[in-house]
Amino acid sequence: MVNDPIGDFIISLKNAGAIKKTSVSVPYSAFKMAVAEKLKDAGYVAGVEKKGKKVRKTLDVVLKYNAEGEHAINGVKRISKPGRRMYKSTREILPVRYGHGALVLSTPRGVMTDKEARKEKVGGEALFEIW
Repeated sequence: MVNDPIGDFIISLKNAGAIKKTSVSVPYSAFKMAVAEKLKDAGYVAGVEKKGKKVRKTLDVVLKYNAEGEHAINGVKRISKPGRRMYKSTREILPVRYGHGALVLSTPRGVMTDKEARKEKVGGEALFEIW
């Protein structure tokens, strides 16, 4: 049984990129779809697609590589875990890796990156950092 679906999702993206897979298929949830869309907007994955019907829905994520064949995701760090939720106010949201990474937050206005949250002046649960 999966206790941390978002943690498993981001680690599966990182591990699939390490072995040069073209895509990853994970069980579907609306929250994972929102996170995958933000990763696509931030430039860490190439595409996101929902497949299947009813109970057998899956989320297919196409991974992104640069011209040298290096994966776009170099590392991830889970911030908020099921055992300890971490919330950040607008003032506590700082750039990740001197602006070369992104912090993904779950806010009252939906899933956002750190740049969007600072622009909208909204805080929320810090899900993970990606660079």
